[in-house]
Amino acid sequence: MNTAEHHRQAASHYHDAARHQQDAAHFHEAGNFEKASHHAQTAAEHHEKAQRHAAAAAKEYVRVGD
Repeated sequence: MNTAEHHRQAASHYHDAARHQQDAAHFHEAGNFEKASHHAQTAAEHHEKAQRHAAAAAKEYVRVGD
């Protein structure tokens, strides 16, 4: 995967994380804590994936700069 694709994947996963966080808040406010918990966990998973892609892109800049 090239650096630009890592950036795109990071952005996509951060977007998905934000959407799931909003869903978690909505379900929490509605009192549906099971669904809120599910969306919060899914958001955390997307955030972790986004961080991995962002780190991979950053490493490419270091590698290319050497």
